[in-house]
Amino acid sequence: MAEHGFVPHIVFGLNPLAVSTLILVLTYAVIIWDRFNRAVVALLGAAILVIIGALDQAEAVAGIDWNTIGLLTGMMILVSIARHSGMFQFVAIWSAQRVNANPAGILLLLQVVTAVLSALLDNVTTVLLIVSVTLAITDELDVPPYPFLFAEIFASNIGGASTLVGDPPNILIGSGAGLDFNAFLVVLGPVIVVVMLVQLLIIHITWGRKLHASPEARTLVMGMNAAGMITDWTLMRQSLVVFGLVTVAFVLARWLHLEPATIALGGAALLLLLHTWKGSSEQQTEAVHKSLAEVEWITIFFFVGLFILVHAVEVSGLLGLIADALVSSTGGHLPAAAYAILWGSALLSAIIDNIPFVATMLPVVKGMAPAYGGLDKIEPLWWSLSLGACLGGNATLVGASANLLVAGLGERNGVPFRFVSYSLHAVPMTIVSIAICHLYLWWRFF
Repeated sequence: MAEHGFVPHIVFGLNPLAVSTLILVLTYAVIIWDRFNRAVVALLGAAILVIIGALDQAEAVAGIDWNTIGLLTGMMILVSIARHSGMFQFVAIWSAQRVNANPAGILLLLQVVTAVLSALLDNVTTVLLIVSVTLAITDELDVPPYPFLFAEIFASNIGGASTLVGDPPNILIGSGAGLDFNAFLVVLGPVIVVVMLVQLLIIHITWGRKLHASPEARTLVMGMNAAGMITDWTLMRQSLVVFGLVTVAFVLARWLHLEPATIALGGAALLLLLHTWKGSSEQQTEAVHKSLAEVEWITIFFFVGLFILVHAVEVSGLLGLIADALVSSTGGHLPAAAYAILWGSALLSAIIDNIPFVATMLPVVKGMAPAYGGLDKIEPLWWSLSLGACLGGNATLVGASANLLVAGLGERNGVPFRFVSYSLHAVPMTIVSIAICHLYLWWRFF
């Protein structure tokens, strides 16, 4: 707790660790119940933690990952503006026509595109773009969008796990362990390809082969003029230029010394300016209001509450205790440590945001180096942490940022996402992916 500079003082002298953990568990239970809006529940839980003294207001605000909040908000604004040009509808129709408007083919294509883009960009940005395309396609073909959105959650987290920039935990690990972009791609790339192929097969067996569009709908889609979907060519060009600048900035962020939130919000401000500058002051204000109103604020504020909840248990020492238990249970055996970190990270990332968990585990893993002969001997532990944290986040709706974002966007468009129903499909698939990683680590390192 000293490292945070804050010592909890719970009312009536209650134990901070026990109380913070209890409130986190109760909050998650209510979220799983699905009776109340998850943003309201998370914010209420966060407020209770501050009121009872588990955190003070300054520490609660410090626990919020504003970089993630800024990135999400900025990219949501970009997408909300760009979609009015018709560019996503164009991509939807063009993609559908490439596979003869076959829903199973489209499901396969969108998963591959999502995984590849998530490896190059961050997976949150990717799903923001892909979901809009997906909803347009499924609407035209009159097929249920849920299987597509579910598959894209998995594809985004799997693809993001393969590179340094694809998922926030990998950025933390790369920085803490001194691993570069090429190291992630060379070591994790092969197993991620295998995991992705297995997912494609499972998704096809579960949903793809059962998806059917009527001959009329397919004929209608094949006969559509994709270019005719573009309703505002000027806005489309402006959007593509800004998206291009933002993408380049993401790739060069380390050299530019810029955080993702700065890039995303800067791009959003630029596109807002380009989109509104010709109008009067009143018209500009109306256009900005409209764009901001389309941001998925429920998701944004859910993240705010969740960050505070997790920070409270982090400050209380729970995450540190869990990390220490993972280490002590291995008995100084490197393969056992790697497997424990892999499966333990997967389990915890399914129920607790993987960013604070990975940040807590970094010094713990480094501290194990002397027992195994030095920092150069513990490389398998870093890959175990990366694979477990990134892929374990697929298991529940709260496991990763992309999951919550897709769920929020889906619900905004009338596609319900329920915690339990999602996990019934997601948990077995996650176990399969972690088992594949277990075998890969054994084959490659031990």
